[in-house]
Amino acid sequence: MTLKIVGRVSSINVRKVLWTCAELDLHFEHVESDSRLLARNPNVQVPVIQDGEFVLWESNAICRYLAGKQKRAALLPDDPEARALVEQWMDWQATDLNTSWRYAFNGLVRKSPAHADPAAIAASVEAWNRHMRILDEHFAQGGQFITGELFTLADVVVGLSTHRWLSSPIERPPLDAVHGYYQRLSVRPAFRSHADPHIP
Repeated sequence: MTLKIVGRVSSINVRKVLWTCAELDLHFEHVESDSRLLARNPNVQVPVIQDGEFVLWESNAICRYLAGKQKRAALLPDDPEARALVEQWMDWQATDLNTSWRYAFNGLVRKSPAHADPAAIAASVEAWNRHMRILDEHFAQGGQFITGELFTLADVVVGLSTHRWLSSPIERPPLDAVHGYYQRLSVRPAFRSHADPHIP
């Protein structure tokens, strides 16, 4: 059975999976919605994948599964320490970084009525910029990509978050190292396919 990916491309988490598939050169079927598969996720959120009889949700887990199944050590290293660093940054993206931008993004981009408090938006933007400074300071210490000189899954998830930061209508500090990182990502065909400048 062909790998099936469910979820709208406007979702940053769906784009993580699509970008990972492009880096792995995987063939797959992509659909915006599938009520049967979405029901397999108790959160009823995307993405959800079906690989044969196996169903999996949570975007970072899906990315790790796909890279691990293809035995692509460049994306997900076999060495325990190298892999732990990749997963450290993936977890940072999914927890600390995502939490910081969620209110501002929902209010400013998605225009959610539940996220319209100007003070809360400002606090979210401040937290978002603070976390991006962490990334900037990390790159200022050297390295082309998140964990060094090699592109990994950490760059898929943090790269899309960087794209969101740069594409959202917020005030941003001039973080030169982050901009340099984004330029390095921008030369990758798989990145250009899944980082639409019109979709933060």
